[in-house]
Amino acid sequence: MKLWAGRFQKETDTLVNDFNSSIGFDARLYKQDITGSIAHATMLGQQGIIEEHEAEKIIEGLKAILADIEADKVEFSLDNEDIHMNIEALLTQRIGDAGKRLHTARSRNDQVALDTRMYVREEIPTIIGQVLELEKVLIKKAKGNLDTVMPGYTHLQRAQPTTFAHYMMAYANMFKRDVTRLEDCLERLDECPLGAGALATSTYPVDRFATAQALGFKKPTDNSMDSVSDRDYAIELLSALSILMMHLSRFSEEIVLWCSWEFKYVDLDDAYSTGSSIMPQKKNPDVAELVRGKTGRVYGSLVTLLTIMKSLPLAYNKDMQEDKEAIFDAIDTVELCLPVFSAMVDTLTVRPKNMAKAAAGGFINATDCADYLTKKGLPFREAYMIVGRLVNLCIKSGDTLDTLTLKDFRAISSLFDEDVYEALALKTCVNERKVYGGPAKESVQKQIELIEEFVQARA
Repeated sequence: MKLWAGRFQKETDTLVNDFNSSIGFDARLYKQDITGSIAHATMLGQQGIIEEHEAEKIIEGLKAILADIEADKVEFSLDNEDIHMNIEALLTQRIGDAGKRLHTARSRNDQVALDTRMYVREEIPTIIGQVLELEKVLIKKAKGNLDTVMPGYTHLQRAQPTTFAHYMMAYANMFKRDVTRLEDCLERLDECPLGAGALATSTYPVDRFATAQALGFKKPTDNSMDSVSDRDYAIELLSALSILMMHLSRFSEEIVLWCSWEFKYVDLDDAYSTGSSIMPQKKNPDVAELVRGKTGRVYGSLVTLLTIMKSLPLAYNKDMQEDKEAIFDAIDTVELCLPVFSAMVDTLTVRPKNMAKAAAGGFINATDCADYLTKKGLPFREAYMIVGRLVNLCIKSGDTLDTLTLKDFRAISSLFDEDVYEALALKTCVNERKVYGGPAKESVQKQIELIEEFVQARA
């Protein structure tokens, strides 16, 4: 018989039972559910709501159930719908009537709100740790490539010279923001909903501060209706994870391009590539492609949760049961992607000669050529027009700016002199960009220091 069966004169239809059940996916919350129940039972005994000996018996029974679940000795039942009712039914079977007292002054509404919040609270530090490991990889790659000149792009067109180290630090700063977003989410969810009941707390003298403290929360939630109907923390988490996956996806797209024969800026390690079943020459960037593809799954989880919550009246509604699969899948996906992505980046081989060759073409020192003229007194717009004419000349003759003769330069402007060649050298173009945040070696070294300090502060 179901724990809520008193009101009903008929057994639940099998189809409805299966449709209504969540034990198939919320079973993973067993530890959080038992931990929350132990805190609740302890408080009930301390407050005199149930006898101390009954509380002790409940706690012993719950600890035994936890040990048996972790030893794979427990089989959950669909008839008990969810993890909460399964554990309560097991407890009652084992310790008798004392088990029935556990649910005093509690509802499944505040119970599930607590379990899900505790689960998210435990997973966020794991994800943060994985992102920080990726940051360490990027630091290592940057330190090894401070002088590796490559093209920077806008519109996927070669634009201005930069270095591979500067590129790595661009992603390092993205992932830094991801960490702080996750930390913000962790801070905001640090409130305990236990004791909110179904929506209006209880007539029993429950001590919500005691249970919050016992479960490691900063404080109880301030409004009982909001406590059981709030999933903001989950939406915020999925939003942060979606942004994180977007960053991984952008990086993946760059890697897919860079390891193609058209670019050949990097080679992926054989251990992080796959081959073709028909084309023996192929080396495919499947890890990067799968990360790019799995980004859509995490986006889908966010949209799922936003859609579930968008029109729900207060307080709890059964629709909210659908939150868990979205939360679980997003967390699982991110935790699957981050370690393999980090390892792929860590083991890839950078090809500085290919990057330098690409940087030598595409007139990426054209802005520097214009700056050269402006430093000699010419207004930038006039300098821009002159360099545009030089680029046109190069296109027709098959030259680059740094292979033009001084006579060619002077035919367009008498301001050009021998020092133009030093000004147009790619290393000069990079290392003269000493502005804070720029690609000059000293600037990138500072960026690396900042990311190192950020990571070390969280060690």
